[in-house]
Amino acid sequence: MTEAEAAEAEAQLGVVLPPEYRRHLLEVSAGGETFVRLERTADGWWWTHNTATRRDLLALPFPHPDSYKEADEALARREPRIEDHPDDEAYARAMTAWDDEAGEFEDRKTAGAVVIKEHGCGFATLLAVTGPLAGTVWWDGRATCDLILPLSLNHATGARPVTFGEWLEHGSWNLLPPGW
Repeated sequence: MTEAEAAEAEAQLGVVLPPEYRRHLLEVSAGGETFVRLERTADGWWWTHNTATRRDLLALPFPHPDSYKEADEALARREPRIEDHPDDEAYARAMTAWDDEAGEFEDRKTAGAVVIKEHGCGFATLLAVTGPLAGTVWWDGRATCDLILPLSLNHATGARPVTFGEWLEHGSWNLLPPGW
């Protein structure tokens, strides 16, 4: 990737790419086998295999998972129960509204991030692109545990999320918490 292409991608995406990631794009590779490729598409610059990632949320800061824990629990408590509705139609309407709200909430958990490695079965590695956590790498384990976790070199001492470069060196599987 050239400097001009990187600048064009940033302008189209509405973000400044994290420095370590940007440097790798310019000096080593724009992606491929190790991580998804940032490429020019018919719709502008985007990452391959990120069809579920919402472009409109990319410029928002990636939220630390601790920041939405209480809201997540409150949403779960509000899930409609059939016995609280007079009939199946009322329940279905309430469930549709709640499901739409829950879907939006789930999408916002990965605002400001892109999938840089797909692992199958709903698991993915995320690169935070924006906000205070930009340049850090996370595990999206919501397929089984409803959590987004920091990939870390040392989970015992606070689990500082690894940087893009650290992730390249160690890979996702070696940076997961014990017992994962």
